[in-house]
Amino acid sequence: MVSFITVNYNGFEATCALLRSLKENITSCQWEVIVVDNASKTDEAAAIKERFPWAKTVRSTGNLGFAGGNNLGIKEAKGDFLFFVNNDTEFFSDGVDNLCNVFGRYPDCGMVCPKVKFFNDRNLIQYAGYTPMKQVRMKNGMVGYGMKDDGSYDVPSVTSFPHGAAMMVSRKALEDVGLMPECYFLYYEELDWGSHFIEKGWTIRYEPSCTIHHKDSLTTGTDSPLKTFYMYRGRQIFAYRNFKGLNRIGSIAFTRLFAVPKRVVTGLLKGKPGIAKAAVRANIDFIRMCLSKEL
Repeated sequence: MVSFITVNYNGFEATCALLRSLKENITSCQWEVIVVDNASKTDEAAAIKERFPWAKTVRSTGNLGFAGGNNLGIKEAKGDFLFFVNNDTEFFSDGVDNLCNVFGRYPDCGMVCPKVKFFNDRNLIQYAGYTPMKQVRMKNGMVGYGMKDDGSYDVPSVTSFPHGAAMMVSRKALEDVGLMPECYFLYYEELDWGSHFIEKGWTIRYEPSCTIHHKDSLTTGTDSPLKTFYMYRGRQIFAYRNFKGLNRIGSIAFTRLFAVPKRVVTGLLKGKPGIAKAAVRANIDFIRMCLSKEL
C-alpha cells in the first residue's frame, strides 16, 4: 500500500485539487492519503475532512515546517511505501505502481522520484534528477529543468538528490535512515535527508514512467523575504551537517561572505529591502543555531 503524505498551510483549495486528482487518477495500487494541516489560520483539516471523508487529516497545534509536518504524517501512515507530495501538485495520470516496482527491481533503492513537470506549462520539465552538488559554491541543478518533454528525459537513472515536491520512500529504508531533519523548517531538508539515505548505503532513483505536475512556491512566493531567509540559512545548515573539514569551512564562508552580501546588494538595487534584511538575518540566525547546538 502507498501512503500519500501532504502538508497543508493555508492552502485549502490547492490541497483539495490534489486530493481530487488522486481520486480521479490513482487506480494502480491500494492507497491512503494523510493531510497534515500545519496550523493554518483556520481549521482546514476539519474542512478537508468534511469535503473528503476518505482522507486522513491531522491538525498540528503549531507550524512545524516542511519536515516537521511530514514527520507528523509519517506517524499516521500505514503504507509499505510513503509518497511525500506537495499540496501544490496534481496528478493527471497514474504510474504510481511504477514507482513502487523500482524498489523491487533495485533492492538498494531507498527513495525514488517521478518526473516533475510544471503545472502551468505541462510540456515543460521541472525535474528529471539532480546533478551532484559542488562543495564550497554549493551549486547543483535539476536535470531537464525548463526543457520540453520530448522523450529525452525518459530514461530511469540513479540521481544525487530527491525533489521535495514528490518523493517516495520504502518503509524499510525509512526505518533505517530515520525521520526528516527538522532544523531547516523550509528548504534543503529533502537534500539533507537524501544525503543521509546515500550515506546509509541506499540509492535515490529517478523514474520517468510516473509524472506529477507542480505549481511551485504557492506558499512562500518565488522571490520573497521568507524564501530568502530559509534558503540562505539552509545552505549553511546543509554544509555544517554534511561536509567535513575544509569543505565545510569553505562552503559556509562562501555563503556568508559572498552569496549573502551579493543577495543583499541585488535586493537593494531592485528596491526590495525586505530581501536584503532576510539575507542578513539568515547569517545571524545560523550562528544562533550553532551556539544553541540546534544542529
